[in-house]
Amino acid sequence: MAKWKKLAHVVYQCSYHIVWCPKYRFRILKGGVGKFVEQTIRSLCEWKAVDILELNVREDHIHAVVTIPPKLSISELMGILKGKTAIKLFKSYPALKSKPYWGGAADKTAIQLVEVQPCQLPKTGT
Repeated sequence: MAKWKKLAHVVYQCSYHIVWCPKYRFRILKGGVGKFVEQTIRSLCEWKAVDILELNVREDHIHAVVTIPPKLSISELMGILKGKTAIKLFKSYPALKSKPYWGGAADKTAIQLVEVQPCQLPKTGT
C-alpha cells in the first residue's frame, strides 16, 4: 500500500486512530456479536472508500486506524459507522435492545490524528 493516496486533484494521507465503546463500556462485543460488528465496519468502510489499516474489536471497545479520503470528514464517517452498525446489530440481535448500549452522555469516542513523519512528495517531471 502506497503511503500517499491520490484523487483527481489532491494527494493526501489522512490517517486517524479511532476508539469508541458502548455506553457504560458494557462488555457486549464478544463472540458472534464482535465478529458481526467487525464484518459490518469492514463493509461500511469499503462502501465509503476508507482504508482500514488496523481494526480490533474488544469486549468493551473498538480500535480502528483508518485512512479517510479528504472528501469525507471524520465526523461523517463516525456517524455512518456508529449509526449503521447499531441499526444492523439491533436487527440481527434484538435481545440487545433491552439496555441502551449506544448514545447518551456516557458514549465516548476518541479520535487521534496519526502522526506522520515529514517527507517529501514525489517529484513529477515538468
